Amino acid sequence: MMGSKVQYAVIGLGRFGGAVTRELFNMGREVLAIDANEDLVREYSAYSTHAMIANTTDEATIKALGIKNFNYVIVAIGDDIQASILTTLILKEIGVENVWVKAQNEYHHKVLEKIGADRIIHPEKDMGTRIAQHLVSQHVIDYISLTEEHSMMEIKATDKLAGKTLVEVNIRQRYRCTVVAIWRNAELIMTPLPGEVIQEGDILMMIGKKSDLTQFSEKEL
Repeated sequence: MMGSKVQYAVIGLGRFGGAVTRELFNMGREVLAIDANEDLVREYSAYSTHAMIANTTDEATIKALGIKNFNYVIVAIGDDIQASILTTLILKEIGVENVWVKAQNEYHHKVLEKIGADRIIHPEKDMGTRIAQHLVSQHVIDYISLTEEHSMMEIKATDKLAGKTLVEVNIRQRYRCTVVAIWRNAELIMTPLPGEVIQEGDILMMIGKKSDLTQFSEKEL
């Protein structure tokens, strides 16, 4: 799995961890799925680059997985707060740069803060897919899955896009995505014309295939 691509690992394949795993995989990402439950690992082998059975509270096991080299590790362990804390602690001790952790409650949150979790998540029912989008691009404001393949994204325009018209960026031809609206301050511009000039801070509401939207956010933001 090593290479120049950004790599993700998800530990814990419950509803939240499973949603993150599926979404990253659907976006064409390299994602390692890990759980102690053999049935879950078998299920997610179809929705990940690799799926492995492992007890991540054991430092030797984590080191053997080569997880130190991953860019992001998401600890989505369910009810076992102790396992979540131990896993997070080991990941930070071995030098994983970005460890994002699902917290069960405020006590859990405080402990995760103290041991150096980089981001602590209190997920709602459907938050997994949105977290996956934020992992890939910090410019994604919101995200709604429309079908298995298609989604709507709200993307904040950067200075790289500012000053260009929609036709100059050529989003439809180059990325097969459609800008259906632009939020500019408090104003909503519906079905903007090709000559509309993008301003820095504009929020582009776009519809397209998940993989195409991801490609746009990587290359243009």
